[in-house]
Amino acid sequence: MTVIACTIELHLPAPSSLKDKRRILKGVIERIQHHYNVSIAEIGDHELWQRAAIGVACVGRDRQPTLRMVDQVIGFIRRNPEVEVIRHETQVV
Repeated sequence: MTVIACTIELHLPAPSSLKDKRRILKGVIERIQHHYNVSIAEIGDHELWQRAAIGVACVGRDRQPTLRMVDQVIGFIRRNPEVEVIRHETQVV
């Protein structure tokens, strides 16, 4: 069994309030949950309008397919024009 944990730091250029930020993040998270079999949640920068940190976890039988799944999630986020990936860190647990 392989467990992959990934922390992704985001910049959100458009929000002018926390309400705007949460609306954007909720949409991103829901789309990822719909397309990928991963767990995902906002894990940091809760009170900042234009920053967010999300955590993604994926469990699989083999290492490479599980890593590819997390890479696909990162690519999906990068293609979203409402957010910009600042950095990400992936760990095999």
